[in-house]
Amino acid sequence: MNKTELKAVWKKEEESAHIYGWDFSHIHGRYEEEKDLPWNYRKIIKQYLKEDMSILDYDTGGGEFLLSLKHPFCRTAATEGYSSNVELCRETLLPLGINFKPCGNPASIPFENESFDMIINRHGSFNAEELYRLLKKGGIFITEQVGEDNDRDLVERVLPDTEKPFPHLNLKEQEKVFEDAGFHIIQGAEAFRPIKFYDVGAFVWFAHIIEWEFPGFSVDRCFEQLLKMQEIIENQGIIEGTIHRYLIIAKK
Repeated sequence: MNKTELKAVWKKEEESAHIYGWDFSHIHGRYEEEKDLPWNYRKIIKQYLKEDMSILDYDTGGGEFLLSLKHPFCRTAATEGYSSNVELCRETLLPLGINFKPCGNPASIPFENESFDMIINRHGSFNAEELYRLLKKGGIFITEQVGEDNDRDLVERVLPDTEKPFPHLNLKEQEKVFEDAGFHIIQGAEAFRPIKFYDVGAFVWFAHIIEWEFPGFSVDRCFEQLLKMQEIIENQGIIEGTIHRYLIIAKK
């Protein structure tokens, strides 16, 4: 394809960059990430989760992962702050008997003190002091987080010198945050792994969805950089970047 045709294809991806819940199926098979993390978030939760525990999933997205745990609904709670996901959760979680509440402020979660045996959070916001308040004595918080250096090499390709949106999100600093809040760290781990794109259109869609990492990104603004990425795709078949993840398991 020539430049005009490529731009038209990429603009179409840009226009379609909307999701409901946390659904990346639009680029399924065109990109991959988190295929080789040194831990398995689901298995870790299952290792600690007992059927009689009360559990909260903070920032549940569309509730997809929470439902996959198949924990008794009467002992399951969830929050979400993103407006379209809030409506999705109301439609899918509340009818099941899950105690869902909208919440966009991790420092003010609308549940009583010591309500939960376990709180989980994957790629969402958190406040260590508020988590400590909500957990029962001996309660567990398990989180897998996106680190401050996530996708930075890809950001630099299209938006050089962009500041990190979430500095200080790394294992060392965040373990101290939890320790200062009164938690005991059971386990901490950190990983840097590849993220791969097999066509530039998939990257365009992704960069619009992850808008906080790629602020101001557009096909028009970054067209020359995208053309350079297209050359790499044509020569090597892949554009590769680096994800940053860390895991914390903390006990009250």
